[in-house]
Amino acid sequence: MSAAAITNTDLPLKLIAKGKVRDVYDAGITEGEHAGAILFVATDRISAFDIILQNGIPNKGKLLHALSTFWFKLLSPSVIESHVIATSFSEFPESLQRALSGFEDQVQGRSMLVRRAQVVPIEAIVRGYITGSGWAEYKRSGTVHGIKLPEGLVESQEIPGGPIFTPSTKAEQGAHDENIHPDKVAELIGSKLADSVSKAAVALYSKAASHARSRGIILADTKFEFGLVPSSTDASEKQLILVDEVLTPDSSRFWSASAFKPGQGQASFDKQYVRDWLKSKGLDKAADEGVPVTLPDEVVKATEAKYREAYEMITGEKYGV
Repeated sequence: MSAAAITNTDLPLKLIAKGKVRDVYDAGITEGEHAGAILFVATDRISAFDIILQNGIPNKGKLLHALSTFWFKLLSPSVIESHVIATSFSEFPESLQRALSGFEDQVQGRSMLVRRAQVVPIEAIVRGYITGSGWAEYKRSGTVHGIKLPEGLVESQEIPGGPIFTPSTKAEQGAHDENIHPDKVAELIGSKLADSVSKAAVALYSKAASHARSRGIILADTKFEFGLVPSSTDASEKQLILVDEVLTPDSSRFWSASAFKPGQGQASFDKQYVRDWLKSKGLDKAADEGVPVTLPDEVVKATEAKYREAYEMITGEKYGV
């Protein structure tokens, strides 16, 4: 089963970066409104505990791409403009289609042409429910990212007063992000930009959470990334836009609303099968030891099913139909 996964791409374009999931290329567009554009290609690679597994999850990249595309259309530009230029091969400029002729199998259904932006060095996390590292901190000190919360909250409880902006630093690949108080963001990027990022992140979460709930899904928390581009009205000014992937199981916690039970951890529509298998085999520290890890087919199959289920529940569409 794993042989069907695309874990690496090799396109006739300049490779800019290779992330945990995406390969990023210079699209080679030097003139016109899309000059400098970047091509994101979502591979089927999967990572957990900072380990990039040796084999991938078939269709994972396509499912993440399709889900991001859905959310970008729902949220942009109604909440904020995004970096998206085109989300399908047929919409790419003719020059890029010609350059990729013969490589369609690596890009069809998994590539997005986007504007080049100056990435804001903050992970804009929004939490609507107390879980994960937020719950761990709350148990220790009654705070989440240094924000004081009411006493007596239980694991997975909805945060009283609505979603909160709980940012982290944006670490280099291989390093760990650091949870920080929202006030720290102003010190890092300036108070005006920090305020814009915070407001945009909470607004995006709120609209997405409302849609997800209508589909029987709880959006517990999620991570957004933002970038700066020249303003369309004043080239001397910078405009904040939404970048990266958005609201996928790799960047968000999705829970089943019908199975939700506060006071305990919740099953997520993500790579939990992978995390559980790594832990059961004592491999959750493999990244520190440089040990290569290959997933068994049953874990691959179960993980692909979870990503597919998340896509179909959120969008209301059967994948591939």
